[in-house]
Amino acid sequence: MEYKDYYKILGVEKKATEAEIKSAYRKLAKKYHPDKNPGDKQAEEKFKEINEANEVLSDPEKRARYDQISNSYSSWQQAGGSPGSFRWEDLFGGSGAYPRGQRVEVNDLGDMFGEMGGFSDFFRAFFGGAAAPQGRTRQRVYPQPRQPRNYEQELTISLYEAYHGTKRVLQLNDQKIEVSIPAGSKTGTKVRVAGKGPQTAGAARGDLYLKIKVAPDNRFEISGDDLQTTRKITLYTAVLGGKVEVETLNGKVLLTIPAGVQPGQKIRLKDKGMPALKKKGQFGDLYVKVDVEIPKKLNTEQKELFEKLRTLK
Repeated sequence: MEYKDYYKILGVEKKATEAEIKSAYRKLAKKYHPDKNPGDKQAEEKFKEINEANEVLSDPEKRARYDQISNSYSSWQQAGGSPGSFRWEDLFGGSGAYPRGQRVEVNDLGDMFGEMGGFSDFFRAFFGGAAAPQGRTRQRVYPQPRQPRNYEQELTISLYEAYHGTKRVLQLNDQKIEVSIPAGSKTGTKVRVAGKGPQTAGAARGDLYLKIKVAPDNRFEISGDDLQTTRKITLYTAVLGGKVEVETLNGKVLLTIPAGVQPGQKIRLKDKGMPALKKKGQFGDLYVKVDVEIPKKLNTEQKELFEKLRTLK
């Protein structure tokens, strides 16, 4: 099987850029096109060679594989190899095209790849291909690009951070990046970090998704955008009413306790809950559950007053 020097065929250097290869191909294809050289068999063969060379060198994956093959062939020549004795089938096992150690007879390659008229044995052996109408440029069929692979990582934040928003510095390989966690994030919220996912061969880098988990808080319970907390009050405040301080995630506020409030009753504080995610200025509510403290010990005077209250109707 004859070795094909595709760089020499196109008249470019091995370090030629994609643009240089494209330009050289266009000039030669125009010069040797069968429509401009009717009946010229030499021009026709040259045109086929040009298309074959362009097919390989204009495709980064094929070009990389060809360069590996060329390097192996050049090393063999430099070691004193004689023309026509190079074992091409040895490249199949060593380069990944076929399982290592599997012998492939060159004479059988036509059967393996099918009839591909217009392309050399060298091209068919290493790259495959499709037949082109004689005298015309073959329409290239490009493989579908692989889809980027995304990655998901759980990230735990406090309820305070979920309320106000926060930042995290992540170490990704040798790079540190700062990620903003928006206010109103909840357990299950996903924060996308574009282009920081895993790299897949033949595809763009995927995205990293941080799956938020809000750590439990012993002061508040979360229900959607609403919060609930418990506030202990005295029996006297429950009976007579009054004002008490209540802690929120944005500081303390005064809560008005109506006279006669019942144990377990909930009092709503509007807009004191969690911020609504991506809805600026919107908040849930804070529900304060009243826990009435019953005195365990009473002095004599207190007992007498309670006895007097009990007799009143």
